[in-house]
Amino acid sequence: MSEWGDGTRCVRAGLPEAKPGDPFLPGPVFAAPYHLDPFQGPGASPNGYGRPDNPTRRLLEAAVGELEGGECRVFATGQAAITGLLLTLLRPGDTVVLPTDGYFPVRAFATDVLEAIGVRVLFVPTVGPYPSFEGVRLVLVETPANPGLDVVDVAALAERAHAAGALLAVDNTTATPLGQRPLDLGADLVVASGTKALTGHSDLLLGYLVSRSTELIAAVTTWRTTTGSVPGAFDAWLAHRSLATLDLRLARQSANAAAVVDLLAGRPDVTGLRWPGRPDDPAYPVASTQMRRIPGVLSFDLGSAERVGRFIEAARLVAAATSFGGLHTTADRREQWGDDTAPGFVRLSCGAEDTADLVADIAAALDAAGPV
Repeated sequence: MSEWGDGTRCVRAGLPEAKPGDPFLPGPVFAAPYHLDPFQGPGASPNGYGRPDNPTRRLLEAAVGELEGGECRVFATGQAAITGLLLTLLRPGDTVVLPTDGYFPVRAFATDVLEAIGVRVLFVPTVGPYPSFEGVRLVLVETPANPGLDVVDVAALAERAHAAGALLAVDNTTATPLGQRPLDLGADLVVASGTKALTGHSDLLLGYLVSRSTELIAAVTTWRTTTGSVPGAFDAWLAHRSLATLDLRLARQSANAAAVVDLLAGRPDVTGLRWPGRPDDPAYPVASTQMRRIPGVLSFDLGSAERVGRFIEAARLVAAATSFGGLHTTADRREQWGDDTAPGFVRLSCGAEDTADLVADIAAALDAAGPV
């Protein structure tokens, strides 16, 4: 499958062998218990009980694993996946390196939970400078970072981490496996929220972990089975169905982002514009060589919270929402969620609207928003 293009891979990922009379993607299997063999019990079938075993979930894991290039385990949410990773690998006395500019709930979890159980937490900006990794158990980076969109050289960071005996995990939420494959760059694990662009229809919550290490996957699987943080069968089926259009959705979102960036770059009432696909962006030198495509997420500053509100209220095609990567263009003022950003900082996620319509709408909304 690796020799096929992105569109083909997305359409075919995880599908079972074709059989006459069967659908392309089997419908969701709803089950808590299954019929067991009277003599062998669960040893006779891959399905014994719904928490560890579900064929719909396994098909989704096969699909995501094919796209990321490793073995996958899906979780109920992205936060369940990343906290599951941290609590699976870290013990009292361990040290973990986390980004200061990554997803805020992860930093809150580290402060409230990890430090309370004796894990030493070091917070470092995505682009560094990084401390020595001697004695570090795990380095976790999010690249492109959310919401600031800085990008780190994964291969270089993996080399440094491994030289010191540390593991490297990469949060691939913003990029998706079509934007970059961190395992190919040397990362030990990939973690991501499938809620965002991976599934892209704003109708489900999902997380996943991927690795090529059987030991790490076994540990993560045990954690998930013990804690029960699994997605339901219908969410797993919806996610697998949505994967088929990932290539198409990302293409339009990225094209929209490029056009919106061109618009914003020429406006004196917009500052702090960031998009890794823009040649003069600080992230561009690394992103242009490391990433296969740039996501449809950008950020900028409108000067004040009030002006952000006026902008969104005036826009017809931009919705106020806190997720990203969906079909609808959304804007999120990140300070209101606890991110260390200015009051007028906006994360804009370009949807799949017609490019000309979106650019015209944003230009008109900025005009209507008036001065700061």
